[in-house]
Amino acid sequence: MTALEFTYQVGSFSKFLKPFALRLTKDLDDANDLVQDTLVKAYSNREKYAEGTNLKAWLFTIMKNTFITQYQRMVRRNTFIDTTENLHFINSQESLQTNEALSEFVREDLEKALNQTDEMYRLPFLMYFRGFKYHEISEELDLPIGTVKNRIHIARKELKKKLHMYA
Repeated sequence: MTALEFTYQVGSFSKFLKPFALRLTKDLDDANDLVQDTLVKAYSNREKYAEGTNLKAWLFTIMKNTFITQYQRMVRRNTFIDTTENLHFINSQESLQTNEALSEFVREDLEKALNQTDEMYRLPFLMYFRGFKYHEISEELDLPIGTVKNRIHIARKELKKKLHMYA
C-alpha cells in the first residue's frame, strides 16, 4: 500500500476516532489530543501495518493503548511515596484539605448576580435550573414556550456576563 493510499484510508476512518476518544477521556480537549496522538503514531508506524488487516481496528488499538499509557503516566505522576522506613504509597483522599471559602465566594457571587437579574428572566431560569421542563414553566407562568426559552437564554447571557471571572 502506498503512502497516499494509507493516508486516504486513515483519513476516512479518522471520523470514527473522536467519539471513541471522547468516551475514553470524557473531555473534548483531551479527546482531540488523543486523536492527534493516534494519527501521528499511525503515520509514523505505517510500515508496521500489515496490508489486508482491519485498518479501523488497528487505529482503535493504537488509540486505546495510547490512552492507557497516558493514564498510567498520570497516575504515576500523582502517586506520592513516603520515604520513611515503612515505604507506604500515599494516595488517599483523606489526606487532602479543601478550601471551602472559595465555594462560599462563588455561591455569594452567584446569588448576587441572580438577585440583580430582572425578575421576568430570573424566575424562568431558576425554575429551569431546579429541573422544570420548558412546557411546565410555560404552563406555570402562563407564557408561550418560545418566550420561556428566550427568557432563560437571556438570563444565562446576563449571568455569564456578570460572572465572567469564573469562566
